[in-house]
Amino acid sequence: MSSANPPLPPNLSRIVERFKRRTDPKQRYRQLLAYAGKLEAMSEAGKVPANKVSGCVSQVYITANLEDGKVIYQGDSDAQLVKGLVALLIEGLNGLTPEEILQVTPDFIEETGLKMSLTPSRSNGFYNIFQMMKKKALGFQLASTES
Repeated sequence: MSSANPPLPPNLSRIVERFKRRTDPKQRYRQLLAYAGKLEAMSEAGKVPANKVSGCVSQVYITANLEDGKVIYQGDSDAQLVKGLVALLIEGLNGLTPEEILQVTPDFIEETGLKMSLTPSRSNGFYNIFQMMKKKALGFQLASTES
């Protein structure tokens, strides 16, 4: 039995379901802005070039720490909708192992209905943020195999 993608982690699955219930693109935007409002403040110390997501029109920063084998992300953006995307990804991926994060594919964004509401540059930004988070998870995974 081969499925195209492994099942989504529970938190990410819940987020996707929440967005799927919103049929109006404006409701989805409001939902995204609500996520932005819930995002924990990121310290200025984390806003360094190494944590800056390249390829985003807005300023986006992502940090990651490994605590008890689980990845804990923090992030921020100067644009509210993008901040909502950051918050959505952080809520969906926080507390997973690097291996679990590396199995997630970005196509879940299509299930949320958000992709068609995002401008091409925001959609591209979403993928760049997601890839940065995966890259940080991969770094933890590689570090643990070397020790």
